Amino acid sequence: MMRDALANTDGIAEKKMFGGLCFMLNGNMLCCAHKNGAMFRVGKANEAAALAVEGVSPKAFNSKKMGGMLDVSDELLADEKRHARVLNMALEFVGALPPK
Repeated sequence: MMRDALANTDGIAEKKMFGGLCFMLNGNMLCCAHKNGAMFRVGKANEAAALAVEGVSPKAFNSKKMGGMLDVSDELLADEKRHARVLNMALEFVGALPPK
């Protein structure tokens, strides 16, 4: 699903991380598919807009909130419109970062 959505995006590479498969854009983490959904890196400026999308929640590691990183449900991933909305926010943010 994630692979298909990113098939026509230049600069994408796959890497196993965070217990799942991460997709990197020009060496920067963009999103990561995991057992119960996915994680997206939308940046702090896009966080409020992304959290308004049904199925999006804040991401936390070891009980610490990760600003600009969000979890999405399997249900959101199955909805092309909501999935595309969050993915586009991540592409906008990560695409503006310098390549690694």
